[in-house]
Amino acid sequence: MTSDEQRAFGARVAELRNDRGLTQSELAASIGRTASWLSQVERGIQPVNRLPVLRLLADGLGVPLQALQADAPTAPTRTEASEELKPNDLDHARLVISGHPAPDVLLQPRDDFRPETLRDLRTAVEKVWELTHSNQFAQLSATLGPLLPRLERASRTASEQHRPELNALLARTYQALAAAFVRQDEADAAWVAADRAIRAAELADKPLDALASTYRLAQAFVRLKRLDQAEHVATRAVEALQRRVGDSDGTPEELSVLGSLQLLLATVYARAGERTSSRDQIAHARATAKRLNQDRNDFNLEFGPTNVEIQAVSTAVELGDAGEALDVGEHIDASGLSIERQARLLMDLGRAHAQRRQFSNSLDCLLKAEKIAPEMIRSHVAARNVIRELMLVAGRKASPELRSLAERSDATP
Repeated sequence: MTSDEQRAFGARVAELRNDRGLTQSELAASIGRTASWLSQVERGIQPVNRLPVLRLLADGLGVPLQALQADAPTAPTRTEASEELKPNDLDHARLVISGHPAPDVLLQPRDDFRPETLRDLRTAVEKVWELTHSNQFAQLSATLGPLLPRLERASRTASEQHRPELNALLARTYQALAAAFVRQDEADAAWVAADRAIRAAELADKPLDALASTYRLAQAFVRLKRLDQAEHVATRAVEALQRRVGDSDGTPEELSVLGSLQLLLATVYARAGERTSSRDQIAHARATAKRLNQDRNDFNLEFGPTNVEIQAVSTAVELGDAGEALDVGEHIDASGLSIERQARLLMDLGRAHAQRRQFSNSLDCLLKAEKIAPEMIRSHVAARNVIRELMLVAGRKASPELRSLAERSDATP
């Protein structure tokens, strides 16, 4: 947009907002942005060039996309917000966490835990995280069906000697489930799982596990577009960790949690369009990663120098800085991280190429990501949005590869 076009666009947004009796704060909150960002849009200072942001603004105002930008592509007939509910790979896990986790024990307390089963439970929880990192959500849901009730009962019926470890295993299991729910855009269920993880970690007397669970809670708030809640939760946790670590080196585990929370804050600010704050958090995370000086997987957070750069790519894409995202991304070797992290990098590079209208490169990245993590690309909101955008731009000229990917991902316009 030219400066004149930006001012005209901003005036149109303000007019539509006033017609609907909305304040800037109300509209901004409904679309997961800040009032200051919206004020800059309406004054013609902040451009809105990206289709997903334009569509988000149109949805918040309750108008067609073309009411804001006449030459915008025709909106898809089914959006993420209005799609009918359809079966999800984690539907069974969602049922399992509904209601009280162990009503039978609540009504009839008993001591039936057998300590010799601890080894099997430890192995099962490790398997849960393997499935989560590899995005095998259907198998994860099937595994959690019997495991979660078993852990919940055991944590209540075991002797005091074994309860701390059982609660620690329960916290790790709920953390995995919260992470999986976020990736499948089941943020309300992720909220429940993360909250239970925090409680179980407290009962286990594992404060760092509790803060790692808080990270999962903040992720759920981001996906729910409750950016103020995500910022509040993550900021309080960061402040508590910084007070604990102080000027000392800190343990690797403490640094892993601290850095992960800083990266999450970078995402929060990027989603809110607060460029400076987002970049500041990336800089803080880089400094924390430098103190750690290695890639680790404490609490399954995969924090370290490599993951910081992957997140730098992601936040640059969120901010519309596609060139920066591609410059950073081409120097990253993510082969030592999980399949999920590798696929996430490829997905974000695909988004960056789409922003630069390098559509063949974008499709190539998405196909590579699908090859290593098919369930992630077919269920992740960001991936489906960019696939849908590629289809809208290509129209009837869409290649067979793109059409096939869109069909597999249920992302056809």
